[in-house]
Amino acid sequence: MAPSPVIYIVYYSTYGHIYTMAKAVQKGLESQGVDVKIFQIAETLPEEVLTKMYAPPKQDVPIITADDLKNADGILWGIPTRFGTMPAQIKTFLDSTGSLWQSGALAGKFTGIFFSTAAQHGGQETTAFTTITYFAHHGMVYVPLGFANPHMFDNSEVIGGSPYGAGTIANGDGSRQPSEKELSIAETQGENFAKTVKTFVAGKSA
Repeated sequence: MAPSPVIYIVYYSTYGHIYTMAKAVQKGLESQGVDVKIFQIAETLPEEVLTKMYAPPKQDVPIITADDLKNADGILWGIPTRFGTMPAQIKTFLDSTGSLWQSGALAGKFTGIFFSTAAQHGGQETTAFTTITYFAHHGMVYVPLGFANPHMFDNSEVIGGSPYGAGTIANGDGSRQPSEKELSIAETQGENFAKTVKTFVAGKSA
């Protein structure tokens, strides 16, 4: 019997939108029987700045270390955008993975991204483009979402996400929370990602 794959959800969230999306992704992953662990990336802003930003307290979720990544078969990243690319907190973390790159520790692992932007045109796809370079250097296998959920064809309302990953639109003040359709897309991404990783792990152990 093939071992159960271990999949990490690694996210950074200032106002909680990405965390909400991460829980939907987790639901999709767990529906496929994989072992899921959820981590957050360490904050780099001082508390006084976060207070001025009206940022709520962080979730009670373990802080990821670069070395932790070696233990996962797949990693899904929850990334809020900043000017069409990843925020400094995530870049700082990814920049700290140099020793893993040198040893090839992440080569062959599966990966994907889900997003949050303030506006519909806030750069969910450009954030994917500018993050994939890290995956390529590590030799990781990027798994896009595609148009895997029917809500992605729905133009009757604002719906975040793209073929590169699930997404939500938060508004500039963070007042809009992930919709049921956006959460459904995130759950689909978790399901499909788990199926991909399970297939590989089962084949590798056969």
